[in-house]
Amino acid sequence: MTLLSLSFTLLFIMATMLISFWQKLGLEKEIAIGTIRSSLQLLFIGYVLQYIFQTNNIWYLLIIITLMISVASWNAGKRGDGMRGIIWRIAFSITTMEIVMMGLLLGLHLIQPTPQYIIPLSGMTIGNAMIVSGLFVNQLKREVLASRGEIEALLSLGATAGQALHEVRKRAVKFSMIPTIDGMKTVGLVQLPGMMTGMIVAGAEPVEAVRYQILIVFSFTGSAAITSILLSVLCYKLVFTKDLQLKSFRDKR
Repeated sequence: MTLLSLSFTLLFIMATMLISFWQKLGLEKEIAIGTIRSSLQLLFIGYVLQYIFQTNNIWYLLIIITLMISVASWNAGKRGDGMRGIIWRIAFSITTMEIVMMGLLLGLHLIQPTPQYIIPLSGMTIGNAMIVSGLFVNQLKREVLASRGEIEALLSLGATAGQALHEVRKRAVKFSMIPTIDGMKTVGLVQLPGMMTGMIVAGAEPVEAVRYQILIVFSFTGSAAITSILLSVLCYKLVFTKDLQLKSFRDKR
């Protein structure tokens, strides 16, 4: 694809901004900023990855993955206003997930131990874990707000913090995994995922592309489960004060 051909895709952005202006949605500035940022970020990472793939240096690989985890943790942690220490807990959960997933993929020889495989797959699983983390934290706060009376009643009867929040944590974990599970149910019927589509466009056999996409789908499910369950163990105490009283959270939608 030439730069001239690529520039024509700005017509989609212009149409979106015109619709926003016509309907007085006030999204023009955000769309413009998002367009510029996404373009610059993708171009930058493209040149960085090209250099890393050529050098094949493990330290560069680790730096990229660490950067991915840091940005993902910070972004998901913004959902946890009032939950001190939430960012490092998310970072720990995502890091653990990354070690487990990459350990299995490399240990079972499902992918080759090269940056060309590790970085893209890590980026996809870490990105999925970021979404799961944000959903979990947000839903945990909503569940605490909705079940405040029930939780306080259990605490007054002598339940521990973990026992009082058991059902709340379960519901938050289930909610955080809904997009991943729904994606599994509809993949190939409603959508053709990006990796599969990219391989087919690049000339790969559709069946071979499907095999890699199945690998991604299963990895997404595993990463979502590991991340949300770890967070449910690490984060539930953050909704309490030192005196085991529930904190007051605002429901941000």
